[in-house]
This record gives sequence, C-alpha cells and structure tokens, in this order.
Amino acid sequence: MKEDFPIFVRWSDATDWILDTVEKFPKSVRFTISGRIGNMTLDVMEGIIEAIYTKDRSHILERLNLRIEKLRVMFRISYRRKYISRSQYEHVSEILDETGKMLGGWRKRQ
Repeated sequence: MKEDFPIFVRWSDATDWILDTVEKFPKSVRFTISGRIGNMTLDVMEGIIEAIYTKDRSHILERLNLRIEKLRVMFRISYRRKYISRSQYEHVSEILDETGKMLGGWRKRQ
C-alpha cells in the first residue's frame, strides 16, 4: 500500500541517504545538528505514513511541510560549517525541493 505513494518511495530513499550522510558528521556535532537532522528525517517518514493512513491529512501535510523547511535550514548550516560538500548540499536540496513539491500537490488535492 505505502509503495503506491511516490512520496513514500522517494522519501524512503532520501532517508537512507540522509542518515548515511549525517553519520559521517564530526563527533562534536553528533548530538546536536547531526542528531536533529536524523530525527527530523525520521519524523518526516512517520508523518508520511500517518498521512497515507489518515482521511483528514491536511494538518499532517502542513506539519510535514514545516519539517522539510527546517531540514533545509539545517542542511544550509551544515554546508556553511563544511560538514557536507557542495555536491551533497545540492543533492539534498534537490531531494527536499522535490519532496516539498510532492507535498504541495498532495495538499492541493485535499
């Protein structure tokens, strides 16, 4: 059932990439920005699953959109502090933009 939703499939792949990436952050930020990014990424996955199985999903989709925006900021900080490379930043920016567009389309259909 979940595999019928492109956003679930896309975010599942994104989650793997993001978690692999933040695991390589310096140990000094493992419990700050790295942990926050990992938790927010998993929160987005949980929210997508909730939205799939909920009839009135508008509030869930709004919350997901906010989390995606927070992830954008966290990755911008990570890039500025040189925890990720330019190519990694560009890659994750594309993922977040695509996910945001998918959420926007889902919200419009509500």
